Amino acid sequence: MTARPTRKGPAKTRVPEPVLAYLGRLLELAPDAMVIVDRQAKFVLVNTPAKQMFGYSRGGLSGRPMDVVIPERFRPAHLAHLTRSFKNPQTRPMGAGQKLSATRRNGSEFPVEISLGPLEIEGQVMAVGVIRDLTERKLAEEVLRKSIDLEEQSRQIWAANLLESQLLANLSHELRTPLNSIIGFSEMLYDKRGGPISRKQREFLRHILSSARHLLALAGDVLDITCLAAGKIEFSPKQVELDRLIDETRGIAVRGLGGAQEITVDTEIAADLDHVVLDPHRLNQVLYNYISNALKFTPPGGRVIIRALPEGPDMFRIEVEDTGIGIDPRDIGRLFVKFQRLGSSLEQAHVGAGAGVGLGLALTKLIVEAQGGTVGVRSELGRGSTFYAVLPRVSPR
Repeated sequence: MTARPTRKGPAKTRVPEPVLAYLGRLLELAPDAMVIVDRQAKFVLVNTPAKQMFGYSRGGLSGRPMDVVIPERFRPAHLAHLTRSFKNPQTRPMGAGQKLSATRRNGSEFPVEISLGPLEIEGQVMAVGVIRDLTERKLAEEVLRKSIDLEEQSRQIWAANLLESQLLANLSHELRTPLNSIIGFSEMLYDKRGGPISRKQREFLRHILSSARHLLALAGDVLDITCLAAGKIEFSPKQVELDRLIDETRGIAVRGLGGAQEITVDTEIAADLDHVVLDPHRLNQVLYNYISNALKFTPPGGRVIIRALPEGPDMFRIEVEDTGIGIDPRDIGRLFVKFQRLGSSLEQAHVGAGAGVGLGLALTKLIVEAQGGTVGVRSELGRGSTFYAVLPRVSPR
């Protein structure tokens, strides 16, 4: 008696080549990456978009195990899921697809979404899968998330700046009223309208007046900064004689700093810049901040030069050059920022003379930029600095 051969495992049904060819043509019509896999988790058919997605456009995937496109750490779970799908075949639409990672031929990973559905051919159950590369979607989601985060951060910064501006404006208004009273009564006493005073008392009153006026100017700077930042400052341009305005501002700055008389202060004004159309009060603020800083940080015997130069047909440049202490390159970025002061020893020595709290240059920047201009500085530590402002010859506001 002849023994019958023993059968190991389930019988395999071979799909006729014409059927495979027909299915292959159908898959090629799909714009998405599509594959057909058998129970052994091997590719039966792979269309061109799928080959391109996985980097096998020059070499086929048909007959190869699915492991080649699945990261090793995901293979057990993915194959277990495929086995369950064969035991309980049902269509799972793309929206409910399982999100996984896939591997290209070059080893790089990328996120994918896979939708599976059963397919019976010649009595053999297979699975047809639609695969979508989620790389661009993930990038778009990340960009959107960062955009939302940045928008929220921007909103918080805007709210904080608004609160700061309101607080500073209110503080400025609250300071101005009592300071004006202090100045008014101090002036009366200083002028002996309240009765005779001694020389020592008069000297004390002079210091009180100087400090109160400095605080009043500081309160005005704070109010100007908040208004300029909010775009609420109105400019009143008119024809300005630069030589006259520069001379007046220089005199005020020199008189305001007692030790400045030992510093030579020169001016150089281009002939064709005798008249410009700007807000003289705002231009005076810019000049005064530059000149007073130059005088503060230039030792006795030094020199300060104030220049007005043409800058093209429509602009001109104001420069204030000094032979002072200069600025450390590490501190340049802190200039023109409100409430930022440089911690040099010479500056600390001038605190009593009104070195301020770091508003002068910040206010200068806002005034100049609000009129379409720019500010800047060139400096060499121990050799001096040149602060400049480029402004329109005719204010646009």
